[in-house]
Parts: sequence; C-alpha cells; structure tokens
Amino acid sequence: MPSLDKSLVAGLPMFAGFPASDLDEILREAQPIRYPKGTAVFQQDEEAQSFFILLHGHLRVIKVTSDGQQVVVRFVTPGEIFGIAMAMGCATYPATALAIVDSIALVWPAVVWPRLVAKHPSLAVNTLQTMGGRLQDAHTRVVEISTEQVEKRVAHALLRLARQAGRQVEQGVQIDFPISRQDIAEMTGTTLHTVSRILSSWEEQGLVTGGRQRITVRDPHKLFLLAES
Repeated sequence: MPSLDKSLVAGLPMFAGFPASDLDEILREAQPIRYPKGTAVFQQDEEAQSFFILLHGHLRVIKVTSDGQQVVVRFVTPGEIFGIAMAMGCATYPATALAIVDSIALVWPAVVWPRLVAKHPSLAVNTLQTMGGRLQDAHTRVVEISTEQVEKRVAHALLRLARQAGRQVEQGVQIDFPISRQDIAEMTGTTLHTVSRILSSWEEQGLVTGGRQRITVRDPHKLFLLAES
C-alpha cells in the first residue's frame, strides 16, 4: 500500500511538533477507511482491535446502559483521536461510534499502540491531554445533570456543540452536523418532549432555529446568559 500523505495529519493537535520523519513512520501503520452514513465504526463491548483519527465527517458516540437506556456520550469531529480503549487499559470499546454523515478515518491496529508511544512519547502526552479534556467535559455534564434545571442543561449543551463544531452562517452559528432533538435529550438527561418544548420556545424568542436535524444558535450571547443565570 502506498504511504499516506503526512499533510493529512501534520496540522492536528495530536501531532503538534512531530518531525516529518516521525509522522511518516506513524502513518505507515495506518490505513484510511470510509464509513458511510449510518454505519458503526465500532460497537460497544466489541474487542478493541483498532484506534482511529477522524479525517472527515462526524460521529455520534452512544452508550447503552444495563437497563437499556441510550445515552449520547459525545460527538467526534474531524481531527480527533478516538477509540483509544487500549490507552485506557480497556480490552473492549466502552461505547458505540456511529457515522452520522459519510466519514473517513485513519485506522491503526491496537497492537501497535504500545510500540508507537514508547518510541514517540509526545503521542502519549497529547493523547493524555485529549483524554483529560474529555474527562473534564464529562465531569461538567454530571454536575449540570445533578444540579441544574433542564433549560440550563440544554443551553449549555448547545453552546458546547456550537464551540466544538459551529459554522458561522447568516443567521448565527450553525452546529455543522445533523443533530436531532432526541440527541439533545440523551445528552442532557431529559425527555424528547421537554427538549422539543424548550427549543420551540427559544425559536419563538429568536434564540435558535431548527429543522431537518440542523440547529442554528442565532443569539449565542443571550443563550450564554440563560445558561449562566
């Protein structure tokens, strides 16, 4: 297989400061794989045989609890490393990653992870920083669900998504991937009915617009004030 172009990843935070020769060596172990919309990159509890960096598209990461409830854990955007179960000492994937649009990822065999991080310690450091950021986000969401009213939780969720994957459009900041009201309900620990009522009220107030699984934050400042009030 021909070597991958290192320009695909050279600008990613995961490989910040890496010499070109190191990138060539790391990419030699990877292959690009396309995941059509609606397909699973991996399934919860499946043996963790690979780890990934998303090059194009968006993924939804979901976890099914022991009593059958589905929770949206997070969304993966281009440039992110994911599926790093081995780095966390896990033999299986703790959640399912689904392509919500046609997506492309670089895929490495999990067995090369120990060798890569031993030879390139910065890879381990950068991965640890990424995991730390996700852990902090998870802590924030736990505190919100435990202490905040639903309206504030939904406002915080939309603001986070706008920061993570927002695209400036004429009407405001559009969350640049398909997201449903059910997704937001699962992210914030509430019901579809409640999220629909809140978003409909915000649409009337001019805070957001929605439709066809697209949400645009029309007034981020007012939404921020609502979240922090």
